[in-house]
Amino acid sequence: MRLREQVAAACRKANRDEREVALMAVSKVHPAEAIIEAYAAGQRLFGENKVQEFQSKHEQLGSLEGANIHLIGPLQSNKTSKAAELFDAIDAVDALKIAQRLDTTATSLAKRLPILIEVKLSHEESKHGIAPAELSALLDAIAPLKFVEAVGLMTVPPWSEEPETARPYFRQLRQLRDEAQKLHPSVTQLSMGMSNDFIVAIEEGSTCVRIGTAIFGKRIYPAQQDQ
Repeated sequence: MRLREQVAAACRKANRDEREVALMAVSKVHPAEAIIEAYAAGQRLFGENKVQEFQSKHEQLGSLEGANIHLIGPLQSNKTSKAAELFDAIDAVDALKIAQRLDTTATSLAKRLPILIEVKLSHEESKHGIAPAELSALLDAIAPLKFVEAVGLMTVPPWSEEPETARPYFRQLRQLRDEAQKLHPSVTQLSMGMSNDFIVAIEEGSTCVRIGTAIFGKRIYPAQQDQ
């Protein structure tokens, strides 16, 4: 896959082991058949944006052995139970209430549920996430939860055709992760970088790049409903 070669080349340029960087195929607004096709080609990590949309695909997917599917979009509190059931990880937690509700369901399922904390580093109203100043307190509050574990951070910088404009945001998230690790050693992951800026993200320490268009092409139908 040409994209995997690009990721590997970016890792070499940054003097990083390519095994440190996961490639997530963002399958939101693409049908289950697209996921199955990517799985057949060797892809195992997928990202979905909406609980209800993925629920409609879930039965069609059957049991894809070894597939790992994350929720990467913002999660409303009334969807936490179903999200905890359907997904292998939740990558966009931005409130203690959400983490607590996820933990309640995960506990009932005896299911370990890794989460990422979404940090808002831009001033765009459309972006989700907590303020950097709130990160430490949120991690402290999540730490005692039984089955939910914060394992990293994620962010979405303002979109730009120029990848370099994302670098300061990626660098800031890495610095926040490094600081958080002092008290929370499990916070190791950095989910940042998409189709247009993943090379810069890898250079700045990303451990997971989220690629949709470059894998599946342009979105072929609108998202069906909000979560």
